[in-house]
This record gives sequence, structure tokens and C-alpha cells, in this order.
Amino acid sequence: MHSRMTPSTAILLTIPPLLWAGNAVVGRIVHTWVPPMTLNFLRWAIALVILLPFASFIFRRGSGLWTSWRRFGLLGLLGVGLYNSLQYLALQSSTPINVTLVAASMPVWMLLIGALFFHTRVTGKEIVGAILSIAGVLLVLSRGDWHQLLAMRLVAGDIFMILATISWSFYSWLLTQPKDPKEIRGNWAAFLLVQVIYGLMWSGVFVAGEWALGDAKIFWSWPLVAALLFVAVGPAVIAYRCWGTGVQRAGPGIASFFSNLTPLFAAVMSSAFLGELPHLYHVIAFGLIVGGIVISSKR
Repeated sequence: MHSRMTPSTAILLTIPPLLWAGNAVVGRIVHTWVPPMTLNFLRWAIALVILLPFASFIFRRGSGLWTSWRRFGLLGLLGVGLYNSLQYLALQSSTPINVTLVAASMPVWMLLIGALFFHTRVTGKEIVGAILSIAGVLLVLSRGDWHQLLAMRLVAGDIFMILATISWSFYSWLLTQPKDPKEIRGNWAAFLLVQVIYGLMWSGVFVAGEWALGDAKIFWSWPLVAALLFVAVGPAVIAYRCWGTGVQRAGPGIASFFSNLTPLFAAVMSSAFLGELPHLYHVIAFGLIVGGIVISSKR
């Protein structure tokens, strides 16, 4: 049973989109410096080192790492292994505006997957909330000009991002299934670490394929090191910690509307980097997205 939306839960669910917007920007910046599967593997390897001091007890015999290997193997595949690998792969061939536009379909996928696979009922409020929220995202991505949306075409990267969004929807729903051993469910670091361990196994397979089948190269530099540290600490450890707790409190259906704040934050970051002032459509879009969150989360 999910609790009513509270200010603390809203904050928990707002932090990840902010960090994920930074992740999309950084992922695009470094896409010629490091291959996408390798970027994802390095990111989570650093996160593993960060988490180890907080939850090394999970390696004990009989812990949930071993007893619940099917569940955490699946969570690791969907959340750590697939989602970000596909997102970084999408950024190789697609523009950030297309990638964020495709990711804006998250509430729709959440509602569909919840109804089809997790036996949840879709309410009229959630449908209205989804429409409002996506309208806000489209307004930002079109920069107030609908002709820009009509001119866009899907490329391979957009297909990868659709698959990533579906993967994340399944991941978020599985988070709500109360099947975790007590010592792991009550410890955020342990809960994330077991996912990272299995996720790195999957990611390692993807990296092996990337280097065996392609012409993979890494161009090391201090900016790349700084980028790796950022995506490991912020969008990985901190964002997943906040998202996991927020989803368990509010439910994945409502949480998915907060993910639509990501392209809004990305637009604001772009404005800041380019020295542009926010426009009226930013304000209207913010109102639509927040309106979608409020309507869908009302009990």
C-alpha cells in the first residue's frame, strides 16, 4: 500500500530527474570519448566502490545477495545493465531532444505495464495527468513552436530509448514487489549494491561484445574522469537511492510523472550554459508537468 504524497516524497522524486538531466548532457558530451557500454560499466564500477564500505555484509553466506539471486539479477539487468546502456547507445545516433522526447512517454508505459503485468487499475486521474504532463514536455522540446516536433524523425537511437523506457518501467514496478530479505530491504546501500553487482555482470557481457565486435577506443582525459565521477555519484548512487525510496512510498505510476521533469531540467541547464533567459513556454510547461503530477497523485 503506497502512502499519500508528502513534501519529503516529492523532494525524493524530484532529485533524480535533476541529476538524470545532467547525465543526459554529460553522456552526449563524452559520446566520442568512450563507447556507450563501456561508459555504463565504468560508471557502475565506481558506484560499486562507493557503496562497498556501507554494505559489505551482503557477501556473507546466506545473505539476500545469494538467496534472492533471481530477483536481484533481474533488477540488475533492467535498471543497471539495460537502461543506461541503451540510453548512452541512443545518444550515439540520436539528438538529446529526441532522446528526452521518447523518454517522456514514461508515464504511458508505466500505466500500460502496471495494468498488463501487475494487475493495477488505471484511473481517469492518471490518464489526465499523463496527458497534461506529456503536453508540458512537448512544449519544452518544441521550444513553443509545434513545427519543430513535426519536423523530427525517429532514428535508431530513438528505438533504443523506447526499449530503455520500457526496461525502466518494468524495473520501477518490480521495486514495489515486497520480496526482498529484511536485512537488504531496510538498508538502502545494500539494496542498491546487490543490484549493482548483478548489473555489472550483465554490463560486463555487453562491454565484451562491444570491444569484440566493434572498433572500441577510450580517449582518456581529466574531463572524462570528472564526467565518470559525476555520473557515478550523482545520477547513479544518489538518484537511485532517492528514486527507490520515492517509488516505494508513492508507487511507480505517480513516480513516473516526476521523471517528466528531466527534459524540463535539461532545457533549463541548456539555457544556463548558453546564457539564455527562461522563456514563457518554460513557465507554462512547468505548470502543465506539475499539474499532471498533482492530479495523478490525488487520492
